[in-house]
Amino acid sequence: MRGEPSCPRCAGRVRAPGLFSDTWQCDRHGAVHPMQPVLPPSIEALGVAVARSQVPVWLPWPLPVGWLYTGIAHVGDDISGARATAVACSGPAPLGGFGELVLVAEELGVGLGARYAGLPGPDPGESVALYKPADAKLMAAGRPTPMFHVPDAPADRAVFVGEARGLWLWAVAWPEQSALVMYDELVLTDLREAGAELSLLPCGALSPQLLG
Repeated sequence: MRGEPSCPRCAGRVRAPGLFSDTWQCDRHGAVHPMQPVLPPSIEALGVAVARSQVPVWLPWPLPVGWLYTGIAHVGDDISGARATAVACSGPAPLGGFGELVLVAEELGVGLGARYAGLPGPDPGESVALYKPADAKLMAAGRPTPMFHVPDAPADRAVFVGEARGLWLWAVAWPEQSALVMYDELVLTDLREAGAELSLLPCGALSPQLLG
């Protein structure tokens, strides 16, 4: 799948660095890291994305029963490497029907997680309140990770956000009730550390949520 880089916050066009600027530029959001075209689910494409990423590439591993890996998006260029990743997986929702989950790891200010969450962004803001108890917990690279529900997200999805390895970790589930998977002892692996296990990953059709 080919295409042009875009703004990670609004999907608008971006201008490459040139004579008047040494950064990628969005007319709406100014200097940004460019979002590259979404990669359809294949082990080969995933391996390339994982190899160039400067941030975690989170995926539930093992995947929930019946779930498949369904694509990856990343933000960054050949010089910076990936400064944000979004990995999609899809499968049977806990209450029936079809569910989708996108996990985003990103540096401060990138805005990719807020885009998938349907929020103005670029960061969670007051959604992460360390003085409040966590709404859910998962394991990320072997560490218990508190996740906080974001109440202002659109009604068609559920959004949780936390921090792992010093970076934002977003979990966005469609439809909203699919977020029950967050309470099922979800274990995330950074695919940069998966090695040969990547070849065992079951792949499905590209998630349309990654294109949103």
